[in-house]
Amino acid sequence: MVGGFAIGTTEYASVGVLPQIADDFGVNLARAGLVVSGYALGVSFGSPILAALTGNLSRKTLMLSVMALFVLANAAAALSASYEFLIVARIVSALPHGIFFGVGAAIAASLVGEDRRASAVAIVFGGLTIAVAAGVPIATVIGQRLGWPMAYWFVAAIGLVSLLAMAATLPRKIDIAPAGSLIEQVKVLGSGRLLIAFGMNFCAWGGTFIAFAYLPSILADITGFGPNGVAWMLALYGVSVIVGNFLGGRVSDKKVVPALALMLGAQAAVLLIFTFTASSMLGSILTLGVLGALMFCNVPGLALYVVQLAQRHRPGNVDIASTINVSAANAGIALGAFIGGLVAESRLGLGATPWVGALMVGIGLLLTLWSGWLDRRPVPVAAVLADGAQGH
Repeated sequence: MVGGFAIGTTEYASVGVLPQIADDFGVNLARAGLVVSGYALGVSFGSPILAALTGNLSRKTLMLSVMALFVLANAAAALSASYEFLIVARIVSALPHGIFFGVGAAIAASLVGEDRRASAVAIVFGGLTIAVAAGVPIATVIGQRLGWPMAYWFVAAIGLVSLLAMAATLPRKIDIAPAGSLIEQVKVLGSGRLLIAFGMNFCAWGGTFIAFAYLPSILADITGFGPNGVAWMLALYGVSVIVGNFLGGRVSDKKVVPALALMLGAQAAVLLIFTFTASSMLGSILTLGVLGALMFCNVPGLALYVVQLAQRHRPGNVDIASTINVSAANAGIALGAFIGGLVAESRLGLGATPWVGALMVGIGLLLTLWSGWLDRRPVPVAAVLADGAQGH
């Protein structure tokens, strides 16, 4: 849990100190947003490759090695003397992410009954949600008061505590199947049904981050909050994220696709509403309280749905499908932060990021409805056998 908290904090902490980074290095918000995008790209492309290349290492050696890398990379980020070096450090710090969370959803879902699987998946992501609720506001305050490098020192310190805890508590032998090879990962991408599900996750996270990556700037420049107000708003958002994660698990336990359609539709609607409430302090408080819950509400359901589809269409590669799903989410985050930066620096301005984000989440909703329609269609036996054979 401590390691997940550290990784979750470093993923989202840059959002809280993005204005300070932009000012310190003399770059605009669009370029500063690459600090967020760089991390997400590191997870999307680096984590699956690292997992495949380290498949033969003992799990304890691997976990200790990647956490040590995490600590060093965040220390390097704190010491960055140039914007380019900071980007590289952020990409390197992202590599442990997939190893921590990639197969957790599949394992959790397999340990409980069918009616509790989404709730079990929600627990896996609990460390991330707590990081958003507590780690990000704390890192934001530290960055605002002591400078943005101290936010990364804070993350490195949490990572060091996690490293020492794992060294003391992890057994020498951990019975977990190694990650699949790169060839096996490519085979998973050959399933059209899984590609649709990955697209749902990609759009859900991408649409959110078009606005979320620049939330402190929205709250300061449009809403009118001071530094303390921004930190408190991020804390409110984070508490809502925790509530949404576990509520989403309960809602998705019964019928996952209808639940996902409802949640993505609500998320798109609230993002659109935030376009008009961002200029009001009370309106922002109410809107962000709901939006925070919706940000993680769909996470358990999306993770479970990928596991279910993989069991049907790629039964030999369920863990790999879960890992790629994490990569899809982070690819969405990378694109979303990039698009948000372009929108903020364009004629549309910072205030347009919520409704542009709503459009991308809306695409995710359409993919969800399409996938649900495909689920209800009768599938010929020959097609099922052919698709299943490709997963072995």
